[in-house]
Amino acid sequence: MERLLIFGAGRSSSALVDYMLKKAEEKGWRIVLADRDMEQVKALLKEHPNGIGEQVDIMDSEARRALISDAEVVVSLLPAFLHKTVAVDCLELNKHLVTASYVSGEMHELAKRAREKGLVFMGEMGLDPGIDHMSAMEKIDEIKAAGGDIHSFRSYTGGLIAPESDDNPWHYKFTWNPRNVVLAGQGTAQYLKNGRYKYIPYHRLFSRKKEVEIQGMGTYEMYPNRDSLLYRYAYKIEDIPTIIRGTLRHMGFCEAWDVFVKIGLTDDTYPIVNSEHITYRDLVESYVTDDLPYQSLREKVARFAGLDPDGEAMEKVTWTGIFSDEKIGLPNATPAMILENLLLKKWKLKKEDRDMILMQHEFVYTLDNQKKKATSTMVLKGENSNNTAMSKLVGLPMAIFVSLMMEGSDFHSDETRPVDKRIYKPVLEELEKHGVSFVEKVELLEE
Repeated sequence: MERLLIFGAGRSSSALVDYMLKKAEEKGWRIVLADRDMEQVKALLKEHPNGIGEQVDIMDSEARRALISDAEVVVSLLPAFLHKTVAVDCLELNKHLVTASYVSGEMHELAKRAREKGLVFMGEMGLDPGIDHMSAMEKIDEIKAAGGDIHSFRSYTGGLIAPESDDNPWHYKFTWNPRNVVLAGQGTAQYLKNGRYKYIPYHRLFSRKKEVEIQGMGTYEMYPNRDSLLYRYAYKIEDIPTIIRGTLRHMGFCEAWDVFVKIGLTDDTYPIVNSEHITYRDLVESYVTDDLPYQSLREKVARFAGLDPDGEAMEKVTWTGIFSDEKIGLPNATPAMILENLLLKKWKLKKEDRDMILMQHEFVYTLDNQKKKATSTMVLKGENSNNTAMSKLVGLPMAIFVSLMMEGSDFHSDETRPVDKRIYKPVLEELEKHGVSFVEKVELLEE
């Protein structure tokens, strides 16, 4: 294998591209980076002799298929809804495919067909999903191999701002796709707790957050991810009584974000009429009652959301500028697009800002007639706004996996996620060399 094609030169691609270019120099490979934005492609390739930049419209089937035809392995860092387009071509043209996104039902079926042709279609090979699966499976397999019985599995991940770069009341900045942040949590969260199924619809998700203690870091808020139930089967712990996967945020974030959800500003299903001509204040006023003219807009929203107008949550909401007289300036924009555009200005990383990734797994299990709790925690900070921890932890697992495959490792598996020991073991070992490691604490629990 000599040629890798990477579709997408966005926020999460820098660590992947850097790693693959170094490997390419050693192995004589060619790394093709394709994106519509050639300036971004050039910035990432840095005129490396083993890098080839290609400008492409991913919907141009002829150009897309020509690039895929010339590669042995394809990595898609495109938005998740475009993976199927690339996957269909890879299947027809007999090319291996790797993505960092959740495996949809359609992608799962395409992966089954790929395996029948001897191809590797691997999804969820990023951070979350990705490193979370691999590190969890390593511990699950270890407990099972020792004869243990797992009763509870909780897993939390957060892409946050490092304390030294935390300078806004939300304690948050964009470190990955802003659109995904605005739309996060939509659907119904599903998990198991003490043998009982739990469901939280989106409109109640952020009001149902829980406080969790992250080893060595303090207390954070957690809201459940959309579908934790699926991973009983992926992790082969089908009979486990408790399984919860969640997202971490700083304390106070969820209460304030819930205001936007309640108003309707995270809805992406319809455009706002004349959105380019109205102000943010106009938009919010169109959602709240007019029957209390003596109250300020902030007071009306606080009343609507059941909050203290002078409380911290409303301070956060006001800080965004959502009550301002500034014109939105976006034509045919949905509420979610408008909110994203506003927050892009407020939550933008400064040049020297450092982001921070937190991941923690908690296992409760019985081994040798003793009930134990194992807590595994990973903390990683980025270097600056270009070399972020998010980019590193999304890109490196894919880069390591692809490099090993191009070097001849046999990763053919019945799995479409990295839960097979033959996959997770070498990837985690290489990640540790790059500073990605977990600190584990095991404690005895009283029966």
